Amino acid sequence: MSVTTKYSEEELVVLLKQRLQSAFNYLYDNYSATLYGVIRRTVQDEQIAQDVLQEVFVKIWNSIESYDPEKARIYTWMINIARNASIDKLRSKGEKMQSKIQNDDSVVYDKEADGNIDIQTDAIGLWKAVEGLKPEYATLINLAYHKGFTQNEISEKLAIPLGTVKTRMRQAMKLLKEHFST
Repeated sequence: MSVTTKYSEEELVVLLKQRLQSAFNYLYDNYSATLYGVIRRTVQDEQIAQDVLQEVFVKIWNSIESYDPEKARIYTWMINIARNASIDKLRSKGEKMQSKIQNDDSVVYDKEADGNIDIQTDAIGLWKAVEGLKPEYATLINLAYHKGFTQNEISEKLAIPLGTVKTRMRQAMKLLKEHFST
């Protein structure tokens, strides 16, 4: 009978900073499906998405010392790394961003298939909170974080001034932070 270890976020960060392989294995086992789902929302090609996932875990391992729990949960920090790595991969290949962004949500990797219900709950809570925002805020958050658009691309797509996009994005993030602070 095998014993399943479960770490709190704080314990996991401490163990990762100690460079324990078992902590990294735990991190991969419990978060890879979710991070892969984030990557697949931006990167259509499965092989490239798998390569990006590997790069993301290397970056997490190499950057764990810079993680600041005062700024974000480790889950949020890793999702941002995955999202940024996905966008960087598309841009580094010289491909036009909008032609590579996946608009069909049915293609996104099925996180539930791997049984990561705890992690999935975090994502569900986030997207329900986003849906609770005013439509002009929710649209910006979805385009930026779900579809991978930059603020300039959002400005062009929605035909609104860049300053308006930045102001609304800042306000939307403030509202989400307040939502999760309570």
